[in-house]
Amino acid sequence: MNTTPVRLLLCDDHAVVRAGLLALLASEPGIEVVGEAGTGEAAVALAAKLKPDVVLMDLQLGPGIGGVEATRRIAAASGGTTHVLVLTTYDTDADVTRAIEAGATGYLLKAERPEELFSAVHAAAQGRTALSAPVAGRVMAHMRGARPAAGTLTERERDILGQLARGLGNREIARALFISEATVKTHLGRIYAKLGVDTRAGAVAVAKEQRLLP
Repeated sequence: MNTTPVRLLLCDDHAVVRAGLLALLASEPGIEVVGEAGTGEAAVALAAKLKPDVVLMDLQLGPGIGGVEATRRIAAASGGTTHVLVLTTYDTDADVTRAIEAGATGYLLKAERPEELFSAVHAAAQGRTALSAPVAGRVMAHMRGARPAAGTLTERERDILGQLARGLGNREIARALFISEATVKTHLGRIYAKLGVDTRAGAVAVAKEQRLLP
């Protein structure tokens, strides 16, 4: 069993909130906080320098770039090796959609119990989607009303969905299924179109809801 702690970068613009989260996270031996940031710009810079497994990201960060833009930059720069878990008090449809479209692996509300936060951090580190129950409900309601039917997925596309749910990147999926990375990307594009989503997290969420995973 892998006992290496999850390396986490914390981003929140309120010093008191950061202090509370640092104290809380310190109580979980499976998580190691490697840095903290009070702005989106600092989070992007530290993520590039420290290469954490997970960035715990607030959405409202005051002056400068917000949490959504910071998430987009971190996700793009890391190539999927650093996963962003949003931790916020905001759960409007617009906030959730923008965060997931920016590349967030999960979306958690600050009202969650500590155990739920720890579990979500570990899930995010593995590339698995972690959503607070109210957020999951909103996402599913939105997707049910906006996406096309998923019954046309091919067997190969279902296989790739299964690998996505395991948190594998394109290269790992290609190796597991004995196909090229270019082929994986092509299939992912078709999967996104058929499910009516734009991100890996969105695809996994729909796949779980519709029981599409092998």
